[in-house]
Amino acid sequence: MKFLDQAKIYVKSGDGGNGVTAFRREKYIEFGGPDGGNGGRGGDIVFEAASNLNTLIDFRYTQHFRARKGGNGAGSDCTGAGAETVVITVPTGTQIFDETREVLLADLDAPGKRILLCRGGDGGFGNATYKSSTNRAPRRSDAGWPGEERWVWLRLKLIADAGLVGLPNAGKSTFLSVASAARPKIADYPFTTLHPQLGVVRLSVGEELVLADIPGLIEGAHEGAGLGDRFLGHVERCAVLLHLIDGAAGNVVAAWRTVREELAAYGGGLDEKPELVALNKIDAMSPRELAARRHALEKATAAPVLVLSAASRQGVPEALRALQDRVTLAREVSARVPA
Repeated sequence: MKFLDQAKIYVKSGDGGNGVTAFRREKYIEFGGPDGGNGGRGGDIVFEAASNLNTLIDFRYTQHFRARKGGNGAGSDCTGAGAETVVITVPTGTQIFDETREVLLADLDAPGKRILLCRGGDGGFGNATYKSSTNRAPRRSDAGWPGEERWVWLRLKLIADAGLVGLPNAGKSTFLSVASAARPKIADYPFTTLHPQLGVVRLSVGEELVLADIPGLIEGAHEGAGLGDRFLGHVERCAVLLHLIDGAAGNVVAAWRTVREELAAYGGGLDEKPELVALNKIDAMSPRELAARRHALEKATAAPVLVLSAASRQGVPEALRALQDRVTLAREVSARVPA
């Protein structure tokens, strides 16, 4: 299935049904009077988050959604039928923006969460509604109210507990493949990861986290260099970031600063998130190179630096334990905050 995290669609709720002008015609009832019924309500447009979806690809082929019009009223005080609600199912984590992409209309960040985006129009009144002691035979009936219509943008931000960031070829996909059952593409050239990947990491009974791997960042990504920074939105909801650095590539401090600058340029608070820095590919370095590069990185980051080799799985359990501890702490803090 192809990954798509943005889509523009058109939605329109149903118009209300028309009221009707009608009079009673029974043979043995003198002066029967008005009995025109009201129109039915038009259908609503509702968005619902589903946990079994992870892409917006369906909206590439179906871009227009219209609810049906309400039924017209009828004689004998019959109200028109109400139209059915159109429920549009989207992946959990989908945000709905207006046509300008500047106003957030809804954030479906939990499975089963629903939002009424366009309300169906009310039905028009039939002439029986306007009957009074001074107006015994009204001939007025109203048309139904029109429904709402608009173009909206859907943007998917994957729900993950921890995110992997780093330069291309830092070993993020390899780390995800050994830490979980995910099988991302792995190769010895840059940008093998073209769209985000998710994997579930289970450390023990009752301990698990969702890990997100996004395409690598390069200098100038916020200006569109490489694959740009559009995929950074998928780690905005993460509790912690694991910053993987290719230790065998040389200047590890410059690599760390490049990614940090791109996170700050993107915004969204990514540069303020808790970060674990890990020096990867230690099996390709001599002990002396490892010690020197780790010391330089700890001096630059002012924090302890993990060392690991995703290929040989050395140091991977320790890194996962550190991630799990951070995620557990974030969940406890979130549980204490009142809704």
